[in-house]
Amino acid sequence: MLANLMELHEMNSFKIKSYANAYLSLRKVDITFASMDQAELSSLPGVGKSIVEKINEMVSTGKMAELEDLKAITPPGVIEILNVKGLGPKKVGVIWKELKLESVGELLLACQENRLVKAKGFGLKTQEDIIKKLQYHIDSSGKYLYANIEELALEALDLLKTNFPDNPSSLCGEIRRKMPEVRGIELITTAAESSVKNLFPMDAEAEQNSLFYKDVPLFIHFSKEENFGNELFLNSASKEFINAVTNLGTIPSMQEENQVFSHFNAEFVSPEFRESADTWQMACNHTLPSLIELEDIIGMVHCHTQYSDGIHTLEQMAMETMNLGFKYMVVTDHSRSAFYAGGLSIERVEMQWREIENLNKKFGEFKIYKGIESDILGDGSLDYPDEILNGFDVVIASVHSNLNMDVDKATNRLICAIENPHTTILGHPTGRLLLSRSGYPLHYQKIIDACAVNKVAIELNANPQRLDIDYVWLKKCMEKNVKISINPDAHSTSQIKYVKFGLIAARKGGLIKEFCWNATLPPLKK
Repeated sequence: MLANLMELHEMNSFKIKSYANAYLSLRKVDITFASMDQAELSSLPGVGKSIVEKINEMVSTGKMAELEDLKAITPPGVIEILNVKGLGPKKVGVIWKELKLESVGELLLACQENRLVKAKGFGLKTQEDIIKKLQYHIDSSGKYLYANIEELALEALDLLKTNFPDNPSSLCGEIRRKMPEVRGIELITTAAESSVKNLFPMDAEAEQNSLFYKDVPLFIHFSKEENFGNELFLNSASKEFINAVTNLGTIPSMQEENQVFSHFNAEFVSPEFRESADTWQMACNHTLPSLIELEDIIGMVHCHTQYSDGIHTLEQMAMETMNLGFKYMVVTDHSRSAFYAGGLSIERVEMQWREIENLNKKFGEFKIYKGIESDILGDGSLDYPDEILNGFDVVIASVHSNLNMDVDKATNRLICAIENPHTTILGHPTGRLLLSRSGYPLHYQKIIDACAVNKVAIELNANPQRLDIDYVWLKKCMEKNVKISINPDAHSTSQIKYVKFGLIAARKGGLIKEFCWNATLPPLKK
């Protein structure tokens, strides 16, 4: 934010660049800055003395004076526009200083009235793109990534159970269904409403009954004990799932949720899988699939190291993967076209191959496979010549640039990459970033069909901001015998555990072990 505001106010370009570079380095750090000493901070790429001083200021005071000064002279609405994905400081500067627009609403109206078409650096196509970005930004307001508030939700539930041990309480709603995006923390309890509300602060300016737990909205359902089971059930599934149930008859009062399933002679359905009428029908027919479990996954695929934009060495990443109990790791640093991410030159590819071979001799049974995340270029071809691609055990083909193609061009681009004989896995197919970027449009069925014909797996990128491919398409993938690789896209040792969130999404989509690519040793060549 500091670098963006400095650029918006046309300040010293050297300082802007240094702050931007430091941010790219610091965002990869998963531990709190407060737990790092000055030497550890200074050892990070691009983090010099002045950056360390600002970090220390932030840790000790909770604020950064220079940032607060810039915020003070920038309208809040302009700062919000600056937070819209894809609108950089230069464009926002034109919007604010030349077009005199100071809020997201004003900007959307200006776009709808074609006031941006003739502005410097804009045009009709850019204006249409901004409209989409603004609408997505507005629609996403007030939502949270499940991964970001999972621990807070469990804390809130524990607080409720600790204070009211004799009253049944549970997570419910989106947070219990483990939706990728949630509106907040949702709980159900039989404790007295007045007593529960004393546990959590209320926002006097918000809607009546609006509670918060550590600044996250808290929605509490109050139930009688004799109804707790059916109320929990009704508040822990999609509308489609519930409608399929109630079409069979009224749900009677039940103290426990599993009694609801017994009442209909149905199998118990895990909350994250309660998304469709088909699932309820399978439960009634006692044909529910055995959803994939964490212990089914034996290898970690899509891991980055210091060779490109990871913050840990190849050996450190491998050691952590091995310590977590996995049998192999596929290292997939960025290819050379991804210059912004330190993409590997051919010389560095060969250097990494040599290190992999040496580490494999050292590790014994644990195996590191030679992989690459190859950029899919604009014409659908892969980075590197065939003789280099042929040396990799696994090639993940991913799009990282030119994300504004229409649906036909984007689809054809991916199909071209899928048809490349070197492609093993199609990486994060849409490029979406949850709550930030909707991803480019695709003809999904054509993509799935192409993967089926060419025996290419599709990645379910487990980074909580991606979860791409969306779980709703997993059924179609399995119908076409297309395997899914649940990959952490880890850029540090701690991010290997992202696989947990990919697993949740996979279970929501009904994935079973037999269709998980990394539940077995990798088939290295097609």
